[in-house]
Amino acid sequence: MPEPAPLFMRASVRQPWLWPLVLVAGLAQALSLAVPGSGTPLWWLQLAALALFAHSVFVSATPRRAAGLGWLFATAWLCGTFWWLFISMHTYGGLAAPLAVLAVLGLAAFLGSYYAAAAWLTRKYLPHNQALAALLFAALWLLAELARGQWWTGFPWGAIGYAHVEGPLAVLARTIGVYGMCFVAAFLAAALAQWRPVLWRSTRWWIATVLLVVVWGGLHWQRERALESAERSFTSPPLSLALLQGQIPQDEKFQPGSGIPLALEWYAEQLRQTNANLVVAPETAIPLLPRQLPAGYLEGLTARYTAFGGHQALLVGIPLGSLTEGYTNSVLAFAPDQSQVYEYSKHHLVPFGEFIPPFFRWFTEMMNIPLGDFNRGAIGQKSFEWRGERIAPNICYEDLFGEELGARFVDARHAPTMMVNLSNIGWFGDSVAIDQHLAISRLRALEFERPMIRATNTGATAVIDHRARVTQRLPSQERGVLRAQVQGQSGPATPYAQWVGRWSLWPLWFFGVGLTVLLILSTRRREDRSVAQ
Repeated sequence: MPEPAPLFMRASVRQPWLWPLVLVAGLAQALSLAVPGSGTPLWWLQLAALALFAHSVFVSATPRRAAGLGWLFATAWLCGTFWWLFISMHTYGGLAAPLAVLAVLGLAAFLGSYYAAAAWLTRKYLPHNQALAALLFAALWLLAELARGQWWTGFPWGAIGYAHVEGPLAVLARTIGVYGMCFVAAFLAAALAQWRPVLWRSTRWWIATVLLVVVWGGLHWQRERALESAERSFTSPPLSLALLQGQIPQDEKFQPGSGIPLALEWYAEQLRQTNANLVVAPETAIPLLPRQLPAGYLEGLTARYTAFGGHQALLVGIPLGSLTEGYTNSVLAFAPDQSQVYEYSKHHLVPFGEFIPPFFRWFTEMMNIPLGDFNRGAIGQKSFEWRGERIAPNICYEDLFGEELGARFVDARHAPTMMVNLSNIGWFGDSVAIDQHLAISRLRALEFERPMIRATNTGATAVIDHRARVTQRLPSQERGVLRAQVQGQSGPATPYAQWVGRWSLWPLWFFGVGLTVLLILSTRRREDRSVAQ
């Protein structure tokens, strides 16, 4: 039967109903990443929300209108995703509420411009073929996600792939990573946006559906075989864990008369009492430089955890450096019989928190947050080795950048057997940011098929296994110690780890740009032939 006419051929001049529809769809996509309260990601809601947006682009009367809808959708989605930045700027930073609202809205609007450009190009060069139209939409969405994740230091928080950490697309993580999942999700949403009941009678539609199911089944089977083989090959015994969650009030954390003595006393007590093989205290659990600590404090920890023949190791967050050398947000690791203390320094710094972007010092001076210009650590720093495990630390939102974590897997002999995230997102209160960050860590576990341990100040302190399952978790916003076990994995690096470790995200950039150019050129040639006829 003949293929139905594309949606854009039936676009009308005035479509006021699209604007509220797109606004609601953007907020729904934000909700799909982690439902407040339960933290559950809803992959089906993400596809439905993006399908509504894709539909609005396809039926827009002009590219300019499509760009406006794209900007509205992305701004609503991003505001709904990281609205909690308001808490850090207003509640803890002292910035006036109207200015904090404008700051969040301004950031979302700026990042939303990438998606506005993608919508404009999609509508401008929309192919007549429905499959090609979906491909163009997905390719441009991928480029927008990549730009948001890498330009201006990158802020990819809320990428749509994170909604699929528990969905059918999760099987793709080990091969194409979160950005590849974004492309596939965008393609499926764009295809869904063009679906009509008449397609039930289309042979092509049924063939495509069967092929998708077969490919998905093959990928799932391949993943299960790889995981089972890795599980059989790793013989080291599980490590017992003690993950410390200090729940130090954020507005007191760096105060000499309250938060600092509380942190030093509570963490010291827990570090003396625990008998776990591996103890982990979160980012800046020790909130002072070593030379600022009470006499004997750091020396006592060193003596306990480096004693000859001991059975315990410690990872603890602490700032290091000096005024002349510069400062770093770091992790120190102590273990018995080690020749020197292991040190990891954060590479991917938070703008406005750990470094001040050029021309923005006026903005940071309006807040009362303790800020600084930190030095960056190197990409691909060595792992901490303990009891047959190679433990790779990362700090705060560094686990958002899988392409940087992947650099540690280039040399198979030194590839991590587990990862550890040390965080303090107390700046964002008891908000959905905690569950969103947990989903981010889970997707890293999917990509690399390695456990991810999380030790945080306020949550989510948890153990995530190599299948991305949360096996144990402390309640958020409570002071406590999570006692658990973790089994490392030393199987071959995933396909994603292999290519992203060597080439970063360049393969996806080339794929997105190349596919976009091919589709645009194809559309233009078709238009030229139509004019000639």
